[in-house]
Amino acid sequence: MARLVRVSPVGVAQHIIQRGNNRQICFSTEEDMKAYLNWLNEFSKKYLVDIHAWVLMTNHIHILCTPYKEGAISKMMQSIGRMYVRYYNVTYQRSGTLWEGRFKSNLIQSEKYLLELHRYIELNPVRANKVDEPSAYRWSSYACNALGVKTTLQKPHPLYLALGKTKKKRLERYRELFKSHLSDERLKDIRDSINKGLALGNEQFTMKIETLTKKRVTPRKVGRPRKKGV
Repeated sequence: MARLVRVSPVGVAQHIIQRGNNRQICFSTEEDMKAYLNWLNEFSKKYLVDIHAWVLMTNHIHILCTPYKEGAISKMMQSIGRMYVRYYNVTYQRSGTLWEGRFKSNLIQSEKYLLELHRYIELNPVRANKVDEPSAYRWSSYACNALGVKTTLQKPHPLYLALGKTKKKRLERYRELFKSHLSDERLKDIRDSINKGLALGNEQFTMKIETLTKKRVTPRKVGRPRKKGV
């Protein structure tokens, strides 16, 4: 399937993933992860992107965010990429590329999938058997979203704020979401959509996005086109 043109309308949440080239390690130490998060903080604010959730794994990253300026996500990721690759190459006395091509992203229907993307991202270390509980992994947004740890990086989405009228209630209800894992079917939906750059949402949502952007965000229909007069 041909790669779709990247679509990034203002105010629509997006899931981003970027992998190390050939799945190679791109975070060797905690200092590397600190450096990346510092630049994510800096450039998300510079380009007006709200960061809702994230996880840094040894060879890839996930980010859930919402842009509030045209082209903001591409500018943010390009700026982080330049700074981090320069830092990594100098630190480890290497040269050449670090990332596996351009980052992948897709649009999210917030009302249906946003909190599920929170779970998908913050449970990544558990699925990878790095930890037993998401709270045991330092390099994700779980501590902010579930335990109330303060950070200038995270900006809660309105749907997260709607979990409760008080911070205590929001944290309690957020932790309750993690009492069960995502189904295999939902995991497949999320992975297929991000890998193919397809919007994750119902037909009404995808039609709205395609009308707004004049670009395709759904897979082409399978089969040969019908001949005229047949």
